[in-house]
Amino acid sequence: MKKKLIKFLIFVFFVVVLIYGYAYFIGTKGLIVKEIKITNKNIPNYFHGLKIAHISDVHYGRIINDKNIETIVKKINLLKPDIVVITGDLLDRDRELSEENKKTLIENLNKIEVTIGKYAIAGNHDYVYGINQWEKIIEESNFINLNDTYDLVYNNGTTPILINGMSSNLQNKTTINEKLKEVQKILKEEKNKPIYNIMIMHEPDYIEKFEYEQFDLILAGHSHNGQIKIPLIGAIVTPVGAKKYYDEYYNLGKTDLYISSGLGTSGYDIRLFNKPSFNFYRITNK
Repeated sequence: MKKKLIKFLIFVFFVVVLIYGYAYFIGTKGLIVKEIKITNKNIPNYFHGLKIAHISDVHYGRIINDKNIETIVKKINLLKPDIVVITGDLLDRDRELSEENKKTLIENLNKIEVTIGKYAIAGNHDYVYGINQWEKIIEESNFINLNDTYDLVYNNGTTPILINGMSSNLQNKTTINEKLKEVQKILKEEKNKPIYNIMIMHEPDYIEKFEYEQFDLILAGHSHNGQIKIPLIGAIVTPVGAKKYYDEYYNLGKTDLYISSGLGTSGYDIRLFNKPSFNFYRITNK
């Protein structure tokens, strides 16, 4: 009986080592582009076919290095996006970047080509790493810092699309009401309202802290969709801030919530049945 137990434990040990090895050496490699069509009949023809690339949870300096970011940028540019958004955790709290690393990151982010604009908000790791350093990298990369503010996007028409950004609610202790104070003025106007409202944020569970129905599309990150996933079961562990909403997509009435599975890793440098990826949306009216 004791010999059988020992053999079983040895077997379990080797299975665990094998799975960990796969998650570390293979699961973290490669790049998947998840192409998604979003249809909304309110989109006018001058926004029909709008293309948005959604990057999240890079955690630069872990599995995403200088070579990886160059590959990611090339893949994005091949898709010719109109808009690129980063929904937090560009940096990682456990990885101190050298000035050379920062320079390379900025150079690569600058190479992202768009027809309309590049936007970013800060995640919890960005705040812990150093929000001032994050802001500097975002600014020098020609991204618009959309933390707790908005932008009105025009595209050969008279009525805009609104893109609002919300910074991390785990680290930035400004209240959500305060964060949304300015955009509420636009959303509650009776005239000249945007035709389509987009929110980019980091931790998806916080959508229940505000009137998310005001937004047609919400793009988030943080959960990685579960960095470790088991077939038929799904995510094994998700972080605080993504306990209820962590999967790839949720239909919330008139609101579409998409959560990126992310490009990097957090905590442990493993990804199981969840390859690094970014989302690519085509917004149409039919």
